[in-house]
Amino acid sequence: MSLPQRNETGGGFIVGNDNLRAILVFLGIGLVAGFLASLVVGGGGLLTYLVSGVIGSFVGGYLFSALNINLGIKNDLVRQIITSTVGAIIVVIIARLIA
Repeated sequence: MSLPQRNETGGGFIVGNDNLRAILVFLGIGLVAGFLASLVVGGGGLLTYLVSGVIGSFVGGYLFSALNINLGIKNDLVRQIITSTVGAIIVVIIARLIA
């Protein structure tokens, strides 16, 4: 995925339909993952769900890849939600330990 290009006339960003769709799907997965993580560890509001889910997406993806964990699930969306939820649970637990 490439960065949005600068619009020469208006100063805004040009985001193609594919990039916009990918960003919205990513944020949707983060929101669902944050919500599911809050069911497990408690707490949160809509913004908290989104932040913990998006950060959890990166953490879960890194951990599953580093530990060579394969869930064996064929559906990409379900696999990403599960990976993001596990990451979000870890993020929330670590945040509570720090705070």
